Amino acid sequence: MSLSKLTPAKGSVKQKTKRLGRGTGSGTGTTAGRGMNGQKSRSGSKHHPWFEGGQMPLQRRVPKRGFSNKRFRQEYQIVNVQDLNLLEDVKVVNADSLFEFGLIKKPNKPVKILGYGEITKVMEITADIFSETAKEKIEKAGGKALVL
Repeated sequence: MSLSKLTPAKGSVKQKTKRLGRGTGSGTGTTAGRGMNGQKSRSGSKHHPWFEGGQMPLQRRVPKRGFSNKRFRQEYQIVNVQDLNLLEDVKVVNADSLFEFGLIKKPNKPVKILGYGEITKVMEITADIFSETAKEKIEKAGGKALVL
């Protein structure tokens, strides 16, 4: 241990911000760290990341074609018929009960029941939409499939 090896505790000394344009002796005088000429050396220079120096930007050069259904697509929360067997002592199933048991994540989003697996319990199931096989399996087990 010697005086030359002493350092302040980590985090106690903050680095000061550069003082720009304060004379040539400071190291960041004259051009203030901006280089010599050009747009970025001037004050108030800003442009978008997609700016290409006046060249026609890529998003305007590329042709736009086709149709996307993304804005109009209806997304359903999916529940399989075999998952309904997990609901114990429940005769009436709806979005709230499915949310309660953790089978769907949002109670206000539409629910679709699919026909994967088998159902053994008699239930009255209310959902926004059913697949054909799901409807058959629920009715075959003695339950009802009600569409909202």
